[in-house]
Amino acid sequence: MIWFVYGIFCCFKLLLVPAYRSTDFEVHRNWLAITHSLPLSKWYSDQTSQWTLDYPPLFAWFEFLLSQVAALFDPGMLRVDNLEYASTRTVLFQRLSVIITDAMLAFGTKECCAYIRASGVRKSSRWTLTWGSPTSVLALLILGNAGLLIVDHIHFQYNGFLFGVLLVSIAKMLQGKFLSSALWFSVLLNLKHIFLYVAPAYGVYLLRNYCLQDPQGPDAKGLWIFGGKQLSISRISKLIGIGGFVCFASFGPFIVMGQFGQVLSRLFPFKRGLCHAYWAPNFWALYNSVDKIAVIVGKRLGLPIAASAAAMTGGLVQEFEHTMLPSISPKVTFICTLVAMLPALIKLWLSPANPLHFVRCIVLCAFSSFMFGWHVHEKAVLLMIIPLSLLAVLWRKEAQIYLLLSTIGNYSLTPLLFTPLEIPLKGLLVLCHAIYAFVQLHQMFNLQKGSLLRLPLLSRLETLYTLGLMPLFVYQHILHRLLFADALPFLPLLLTSVYCAVGITYCWVTFYWHFLFSGNHKRKVH
Repeated sequence: MIWFVYGIFCCFKLLLVPAYRSTDFEVHRNWLAITHSLPLSKWYSDQTSQWTLDYPPLFAWFEFLLSQVAALFDPGMLRVDNLEYASTRTVLFQRLSVIITDAMLAFGTKECCAYIRASGVRKSSRWTLTWGSPTSVLALLILGNAGLLIVDHIHFQYNGFLFGVLLVSIAKMLQGKFLSSALWFSVLLNLKHIFLYVAPAYGVYLLRNYCLQDPQGPDAKGLWIFGGKQLSISRISKLIGIGGFVCFASFGPFIVMGQFGQVLSRLFPFKRGLCHAYWAPNFWALYNSVDKIAVIVGKRLGLPIAASAAAMTGGLVQEFEHTMLPSISPKVTFICTLVAMLPALIKLWLSPANPLHFVRCIVLCAFSSFMFGWHVHEKAVLLMIIPLSLLAVLWRKEAQIYLLLSTIGNYSLTPLLFTPLEIPLKGLLVLCHAIYAFVQLHQMFNLQKGSLLRLPLLSRLETLYTLGLMPLFVYQHILHRLLFADALPFLPLLLTSVYCAVGITYCWVTFYWHFLFSGNHKRKVH
């Protein structure tokens, strides 16, 4: 079933080959050229292009492997000085590379579906579907996710491949295969360091469920006793060994060459500023907006306001100082993120018997990092949506939150596509995914007929907010130009970011409350 769905979506993705391509297309072409044509010592120091290599070394090796095949399509794409090169064969190869490596996403989905079928997990109500099964719904929700289609197969990135690795790691953890899960996650961190967002959930769950053992157990020789359990030196050593082996395989050559600091400076460029050019719809988008409104009000009241205060709405990737509110530093965002994660991590520590709490904690760690992190990209919203898909087919409340979050989150990615030909396409992708999710999840939980005044599983207020995305879409693409022509070009992005930030913040608070205080999901999974 999974591979059939994967094949169907591959056919659809082939139709997107000629679609709009962002600068990320040139970014990855340049990385192909760097890893293929330059010696290892220059991979993280070359500056021929402004799109320098800034992913962990394991991803650089992934690009190196792709470049061996790319040479068979068009060697011209592998010249470092061939900037903005985009021959027909180059486009075809890069598009195909994303489509084919999405097989990892299918494999990760397959592993999660296998867990659902074999685990005997209990639900709050019977599954009732007109056709298919919960696992087939999960496959379509993930493999057909509108956000992934927009970001990977139009905008251009390899997120599907990376999320596939994450799903395999999650599935192994749910199956109790702790070392296998740790290995997959170590590989993932060395492919893209954004997944550090969810690393605390792995650390707490592995420590609580794998490293703490009964004193009489075979691996129980340890350091100290906690709640009747002993910290196993043997098991901690195994985890450290796995993580150390993967990290050394990834970073080792650069450490030997004395370039470890150079690699780290590429991975963590803190001078990029608090927000991305298009503000991710998080707490800082709301914070920036309050500051901007305060500036406008202050000027109306005759207060002395610096003339540079409007710069933060110019869409530039740079550091800026807030005017009316305190300016935010990377240290502040780190503290806010850590504080936001702590309740979820504590809950996970206190309830080790339920492996699905691990998935919930992953979602909340991703949520906290998205809401309060430094220079968060809008694409990071997928880090909450994809794992939440697994919970959405198990519990009604999480299905409700998923419907709201996936619709808002996928919509928040539509500004990445701004060319006229892609406007109807991106709208249809988000709409079709939302309709499928609402219809199938509504049927799945055997609900009575919904009211005409609200969407399935949502309240009237949630329905009103969700439907508000439609007039926002019309304003963004039609009304703004009619009203302002070429003036205020950043306003549609600002409105989209702030509107979506309100909904995503609501989803974060609602899901957190559900995780911490709801009793519906306390039943054990066998």
